[in-house]
Amino acid sequence: MCVAGLGISGVAAAETLLRLGARVSVVDGSDAAELATRAAALAALGATVRLGPAATAAPPAGATLVVTSPGWRPQAPLLRSAAAAGIPVWGEVELAWRLRPAAAAGHAAPWLALTGTNGKTTTVRMLTAILTAAGRRAVAVGNVGTPLLAAVLADPPYDVLAVELSSFQLHWSASLRPFAAAVLNLADDHLDWHGSVAAYQEAKAKIWAGGQTVAIGNADDPPTAQALTAAPGRQVSFTLAEPGPGQLGVVAGRLVDRAFGPDAAAADQTGVDQTGVDLAAAADVRPAGPPNIANALAAAALARAYGVLADAVRAGLRGFTPDPHRNALVAVVDQVSYVDDSKATNPHAAAASLAAYPSVVWVAGGLGKGLSFDELVLAARERLRAAVLMGSCRAEIRDALTRHAPAIPVVEVARTDTGAMGDVVRQAARLAQPGDTVLLAPAAASMDMFANYAARGDAFAAAVNTVSGSAR
Repeated sequence: MCVAGLGISGVAAAETLLRLGARVSVVDGSDAAELATRAAALAALGATVRLGPAATAAPPAGATLVVTSPGWRPQAPLLRSAAAAGIPVWGEVELAWRLRPAAAAGHAAPWLALTGTNGKTTTVRMLTAILTAAGRRAVAVGNVGTPLLAAVLADPPYDVLAVELSSFQLHWSASLRPFAAAVLNLADDHLDWHGSVAAYQEAKAKIWAGGQTVAIGNADDPPTAQALTAAPGRQVSFTLAEPGPGQLGVVAGRLVDRAFGPDAAAADQTGVDQTGVDLAAAADVRPAGPPNIANALAAAALARAYGVLADAVRAGLRGFTPDPHRNALVAVVDQVSYVDDSKATNPHAAAASLAAYPSVVWVAGGLGKGLSFDELVLAARERLRAAVLMGSCRAEIRDALTRHAPAIPVVEVARTDTGAMGDVVRQAARLAQPGDTVLLAPAAASMDMFANYAARGDAFAAAVNTVSGSAR
């Protein structure tokens, strides 16, 4: 068997296959020094490891399966060569799904899976908190948290898995059939990888491929609502409006379930329509704001499909602690709030972030993904006090602002070194007025200047603290 890629998922796949007695070759197109330690460790376990561009031209002789890391594009020479030779190509998720019968004690934990352009990690962690509050041994896995292969083969086994899946992972998952699966939203993203909007959305919809899967989708997001109509299993939706039959939604500030029926122990006691079950208050949801209420409804729908009672949904949401870099308040200086939403790595996510604040000095830019910023600027222009732009796609955002919000002051920071964020924050502080929010919502990836979005958020927080200290 051939494992393509020496990243986290590739190493996990290789180690698992070796433990199961397979003959494993691992290849990676990079021969960077930091891969040497991983390569040596896998070689010590019995793998054959080949590094460098020549190693990824085609599968090794005799390979009967290729397990690819999610970042590898379908057009990669090794994967195209495998397909042409009739060699199956799986991702780590597909491998984990196929290995479930080998799980400890023969127990294959059901998967509650979710995907979407934005909000995945927040939602999967909300779901894990709800499942834990219900007394289930649960863990967040997939595109976040514990490696999926380790969770599937854990001993003692988990009761249930909360699985976050990216479009890359779903592309390579042919037989995946979760117990229940949710799509949070669909917006243009990763088109450089998938090649088209249709291919991207098709990959996302694979999460609903099973006729026994409870298919859950966002009724307020037109592309998701349209895709849901083609799901072969039971269809359930969620909305920020009052829910109809078969939906979860919001009634008088309460999250209400009208899809999965009343709990066996008690009917609704809050005065909400008796055909629904009261789950929690909208005020119980953190971070606050409509996007995260939608995320909470999706998490609740997955848990309710699995049979979790309303009390556990409420307790899980109340006890949930958001991850860093997601609309996190860094500081308030001279009546100006500084907020880190570095996780807003595409225009759709940035639009949701900007919509939460009435007057914003917007910090944006980074590594673009071939996406348009026009709709984002059109939606946010009435909220923008000013914009400070950085990164390799700053000119594209500037041009969108020029077209649709020409009166908005724009400052570009051309530096790309580690001190650039200090300049960005100083410019933002100069432009902000009391009552404004300086919001890092980049609408772009981070890798042109930073190791990842977390490093970008940390740099923003550090610069804010430096500027606030200087101000004092």
